Amino acid sequence: MSSPFETARAAVADGESTRTAAAIVVAALTPEEKLWCLDGDAPTWAGLQFLGQGGYHEAPFYGAVVERVGMPGIAFCDGPRGVVIGNATCFPVSMARGATWDPDLEQRVGDVIGRELRASGATLYGGVCVNVLRHPAWGRAQETYGEDPHHVGEMGAALTRGIQRHAMATVKHFAANSMENARFRVDVEVDDVALHEVYLPHFKRIIDEGVACVMSAYNQVNGQWCGDSRELLTDILRVEWGFDGFIISDWIFGMRDAAASLHAGLDIEMPWRMIRFSDLPAALESGEASWEAVDRAVTNVISTLLRFDSVLSTPNPPMSVVGAPEHVALAREVAARSVVLLRNELVDSQPVLPLKCSSLLRIAVVGELADQTNLGDGGSSDVYSLDNVNLLAGIRGAAGDTEIVHDDGSDVAAAAAVAADVDVAIVVVGYTSDDEGEFIGDTGTDLSHLFPAVDEPEVVAAFRASLDHALPTIKPDHVSARPGLGFSKGGDRHSIRLRPHDEELIQAVASANERTVVVVQAGSAVVMTDWLGSVPAVVQAWYGGQQAGHGLADVLFGEVNPSARLPFTVAADESHLPDFDGEADRVVYDQWHGWWRSEREGHTPTYPFGFGLSYTTFELGEFEVATSGDEIVVSGLVRNTGDRDGADVVQVYASLPEPGRPRRLVGFRRVEVGAGESATVELRVSIGAMAVRDGERRAWKRVTGRHELSVARNAADPAARRLVIDL
Repeated sequence: MSSPFETARAAVADGESTRTAAAIVVAALTPEEKLWCLDGDAPTWAGLQFLGQGGYHEAPFYGAVVERVGMPGIAFCDGPRGVVIGNATCFPVSMARGATWDPDLEQRVGDVIGRELRASGATLYGGVCVNVLRHPAWGRAQETYGEDPHHVGEMGAALTRGIQRHAMATVKHFAANSMENARFRVDVEVDDVALHEVYLPHFKRIIDEGVACVMSAYNQVNGQWCGDSRELLTDILRVEWGFDGFIISDWIFGMRDAAASLHAGLDIEMPWRMIRFSDLPAALESGEASWEAVDRAVTNVISTLLRFDSVLSTPNPPMSVVGAPEHVALAREVAARSVVLLRNELVDSQPVLPLKCSSLLRIAVVGELADQTNLGDGGSSDVYSLDNVNLLAGIRGAAGDTEIVHDDGSDVAAAAAVAADVDVAIVVVGYTSDDEGEFIGDTGTDLSHLFPAVDEPEVVAAFRASLDHALPTIKPDHVSARPGLGFSKGGDRHSIRLRPHDEELIQAVASANERTVVVVQAGSAVVMTDWLGSVPAVVQAWYGGQQAGHGLADVLFGEVNPSARLPFTVAADESHLPDFDGEADRVVYDQWHGWWRSEREGHTPTYPFGFGLSYTTFELGEFEVATSGDEIVVSGLVRNTGDRDGADVVQVYASLPEPGRPRRLVGFRRVEVGAGESATVELRVSIGAMAVRDGERRAWKRVTGRHELSVARNAADPAARRLVIDL
């Protein structure tokens, strides 16, 4: 006899809508089973114990599994730099991948992650993290793609496409989540215009891509906890945008009120039977919550499972796909493609980079980070990859017969003496997961009342039995060295400059060797003003994943021509940035951060948004603009004026005939061009991308009149091609 879920599956196959078919399953559920679907399936206290023992990396987190009716529920695994369960492939952090400006490459990353996710037994990926970078001190900056909503949206949509070839994807954290230490208490005040034009467009783009799931944020927006906010979860997500998936809370403290969250439209409290388990039955009894809302939430989950059933019902790939050679090769490709060449001055009439082994006898690699596995955040995004190639190992592997000398840089004078006796000095500086990342520490407020008094014994027994199927996960050496529960403290940065010791080290090495290359490992922007003029070459190398060393070496030694571009602005001074207080209880967000703030305030950044150098040179040819239906078509030529093949990123910015509105990025495309050749590039921009938010009507409006477009190689490109179109 078929189960109700199988009957619903057959109905969809016969042409029934997934929502109508979901009603078959909902009708078959008992009241207790419906409530079971509204939170994670694991018990709170036993779940906390499992989490403290490293369980985050051993098994998925299940929710809404009802075997009696054949309902598979969800099996959640986090991200975004790979699969956190088992020993999966670790890619560069999202910010590094954002620097590629290549959605096609990001879709390939998503495809690999989707395969490894399913091999781990999970069906829902939590790694489409797209909160815009408002300030570089944000601890989790590395988990998103940059400061611009259009750029972030395109990259996040690409990851979603790749993931959802194999599983369901979750976009997070909804919304306005751009600070870490105070995330459990801060109230973000933002007006309707800034909210919809800056902090939501990328989410809308990924909703339009068909993402299965949205995760709410910890923080408040305009006085409402995001997990309890009907304005965010229903009025915007479902009514205005037409989202047809399901909504989950962030972990443990992602909602505060059982009835309010249900009324707001949050479908599943994750990851445990916690607030709703304790409070929802009484709220239903009193009428504070309704069974109609329960049915609606359960329907959202089942309908989405049916929509993705053709994907999820395929057999899981074998475990041999996890860390497969082709996946590791892609990690190396992405690592190299993400390295941003920021500075490459001439020394003795030749640029310092790329390095040519044939003319180099000795290279010094200076800095303790060079010989460390430095993958980034040590919280929920941590990937337990085993075969990690650090920067020193990668440089040694690419250097051939050139001698590589390493000095940890702890003694500045000694490091300078080493640098004075080599042909080239490479100084590796930056941060680790102790300096920035997900905040693992005191929440700053007492939330103990949110925990249930005790677990249900039968749920504990079932949970512990399920752990017999957990993956045999090896804890990597770099994780074993961490104190406590195996997490790094992380949090927001205390400074966006390098440590004083690192800056002193750079200056000393550069004084000793005129061919000095600085490699910066960080999740977002670093103020470089005090030392930049002392060195001829600088690259931003991020947290480059398990193949970081090989990827960086591929660029330094010229095997890969750098094509990455900055996904944010590098300010010349902290005063050029918005205010940032990582311990604030209240903040105000407006339209002005990143490259828009630089333009408005007249600040010249050290490096503008979209900037990056190559080992060849490019120039833009003539461009033209026309309309085609609901699109603006921008087309023209890109010329490679140098002597080697390379790739450039063409960017289109729009100035609107609307007072007080910042320019906006409306399109970009990476284009490969052979040495001495030209390539045609065409960008299609939706006319809807030119709309503005009417704050009084809380609706979008088209702006008519003359629109100015600039086709550029970065946001401050003095050689940008200016175009005009009347709409």
